[in-house]
Amino acid sequence: MKSFLIWLALHLVVWAALTYPLFKDTDQYLWRLAGVAVYFCFFFITPLFKKNTGYLTLLFCVNAVIVCFVFFPNEAYDFNILVLLTYMLLIAEAAERLPGRYLIFPSLLSLLSIMSFVVFGKVSTMTTLFIILFVMLVVSGIIYYKIKDIHHQKLSSQYDHLHSEYRILKKRVAQDEASARQEERQMIGREIHDSVGHKLTSLIMQLEAYRIQSETKELPHIERLKELANESLEETRRAVKTFKQEEIGGLHGVMRLIRKLELESFIRIHFSVHHGAFAAPLTGEQSFAIYRAVQEGLTNIMKHSHAREAQITFEAPGGSIFRFEIINPIKEAYTFKEDYGLISMRERLEKLGGGLEVQRSEKQFILRGWVKLKGRGNLHDSSTLS
Repeated sequence: MKSFLIWLALHLVVWAALTYPLFKDTDQYLWRLAGVAVYFCFFFITPLFKKNTGYLTLLFCVNAVIVCFVFFPNEAYDFNILVLLTYMLLIAEAAERLPGRYLIFPSLLSLLSIMSFVVFGKVSTMTTLFIILFVMLVVSGIIYYKIKDIHHQKLSSQYDHLHSEYRILKKRVAQDEASARQEERQMIGREIHDSVGHKLTSLIMQLEAYRIQSETKELPHIERLKELANESLEETRRAVKTFKQEEIGGLHGVMRLIRKLELESFIRIHFSVHHGAFAAPLTGEQSFAIYRAVQEGLTNIMKHSHAREAQITFEAPGGSIFRFEIINPIKEAYTFKEDYGLISMRERLEKLGGGLEVQRSEKQFILRGWVKLKGRGNLHDSSTLS
């Protein structure tokens, strides 16, 4: 709206100076004044077509013809050099609103109109030279402005793209932080449940066995110890329950952990995500198992391969399983033997309804694993992965 008002003010100033002589003899110049009215009618409707480049180009071309019609010199009306300002405003406004290839049409019509004024308006040589110089300056200025405008639009587009990526990354970082906190809470809960809970349960069982074997007089003391142990076990269970909130797993949590490993290990990792892996409903335990498997694969790369790069692919075909694959190039031959890390990772994945397999060729080392997604699909054996 602000831009339109500026253009309107400029047009009113220039057109007031041009049309003032026409009001001295309205009967003779009535058709010229009617042309001025038509020009401003088209000028006021141009904002309605700002998103339709074709119609907007047509309006500018029509206005260029109207200017020629209104101010074309004849025996009763001499050439007014101020008409150059009208065409300058017309071309400048078209340059602001139209793409480069559409700008050619109104600009060409304007230049042809100016040439017709020079030919039929009995213009002196000095005035003709001035018009030529003026046209050259205007055309040069419009070209320079258009180049800068295209560059500005390109930078604005890049800025919008980067800003959009920044917002996506910022959101992902927040999700990853929440995922990391939740995974840490779950691991603490599992540790408490597996270690402290198991020991308290064992203590209660031993106290009961001791009570059976002991004399009656020691019974109150043993019962008190059992009561304390039971209370401690209940407190432990309540503490574990506070950690068992809704699981926040999924691929984002796995990728956050791997990005951290990439920074710490100075390995260049190429990610590839296919077949709905981002939407795979991984549990926290599955996410952690996949992370450990990928970590073990990258650790083997650091130990045995001189190529400090790897390709990691995640996919969830059909939404039934989640698969991951780690491929790294081999520069030197070495004897491969599965160690405890890979064996334990295979056992961990098999407990989750998945598996792990290792392939080695002359040029590549491939670690491939999968887990069955919760409540979906059947168990896939290694034949489905080859």
